Amino acid sequence: MINAKQFQIHSNSLDPKQGDVLISEPLMNDFHFGRSVVLLIDHSESEGSFGIILNKKLDINVCDIVDEFPDFEAPVYLGGPVGETQLFFIHTLGEMIPDACEIIEGLYWGGDSKTLQKLISMGIANESNTRFFLGYSGWDAGQLVTELVRNSWLVSKINAEQVFDTPSSMMWQTLVDNMGDDYALWKRFPKDFESN
Repeated sequence: MINAKQFQIHSNSLDPKQGDVLISEPLMNDFHFGRSVVLLIDHSESEGSFGIILNKKLDINVCDIVDEFPDFEAPVYLGGPVGETQLFFIHTLGEMIPDACEIIEGLYWGGDSKTLQKLISMGIANESNTRFFLGYSGWDAGQLVTELVRNSWLVSKINAEQVFDTPSSMMWQTLVDNMGDDYALWKRFPKDFESN
């Protein structure tokens, strides 16, 4: 049995930047952020940070919430607690979608939704290269840095293949594994300490 009082949660000291991921510490007891992996879409110490949770799959498909989309049974993920009625998407289609913004090499944020619909109809955009999110995660200027000082998050790297190929149910554990032996104990913490 793990004694939380004897175990000091610690995070790394990397400065976050666009395209990095935030891995929540194992004791974070929050509906949105518990065992979450957040992709930073934008980060500025003076203006704040904006990201999406990558590993919280919802029990709905994009066709369930967007009437004008072609038949597309792709699941929707919970992007965060802000703007939960807004739909966002990431993809690996690059310049095929005008106005898309490259977050990391080969991974893009948004772009022209009409073009996306056409690519879905043509079978080019599919679940292996496009992912949808309801809501986003946001931090005011200085807020994320404060949370990092409190050891709420690990800062890590990710690539486009990991985003799309890692099962959402395994993403937190896989990325913690990638951080090495210093964080091996993280995986042994129960999700709910009260029930242990």
